[in-house]
Amino acid sequence: MVTINPYLTFKGTCEEAFNFYKSVFGGEFSYVGRFKNMPPSDDYPPVPKNEENKIMHISLPISNETILMGCDTSSAFGQEVILGSNFTISINTQTKQETQRIFDKLSESGTIKMPLNETFWGSYFGMFTDKYGIHWMVSCDLEVKTT
Repeated sequence: MVTINPYLTFKGTCEEAFNFYKSVFGGEFSYVGRFKNMPPSDDYPPVPKNEENKIMHISLPISNETILMGCDTSSAFGQEVILGSNFTISINTQTKQETQRIFDKLSESGTIKMPLNETFWGSYFGMFTDKYGIHWMVSCDLEVKTT
């Protein structure tokens, strides 16, 4: 089953906003990750010290089918938040093949921001803006093997 969830981007107020949303919808956060939790990578610059505690990703289940997700921006990635367009549609699939199919079709004639790849958080994930200016994330959770 494919699910679609809203993904909100903030200018440093993500944690405050999500605590407010939690007070409205109830429940518990299923994930809270901060920029300081990102492993070093040649693909991404280090986050400035004053941004390390900003939210890299947060998830608040709203129902069995819907998860409200969000993050703060970081100057390290050069993304500016424009209020009113600070949302992304996140699509979650059950297979890498379905993730690839949807990514390829929706990103056609658009701008790929992050090609599909396996991530450190255990997902097959990619981001793009489609030819109509809509921001998308497409992902599939991978089985994480522990040793």
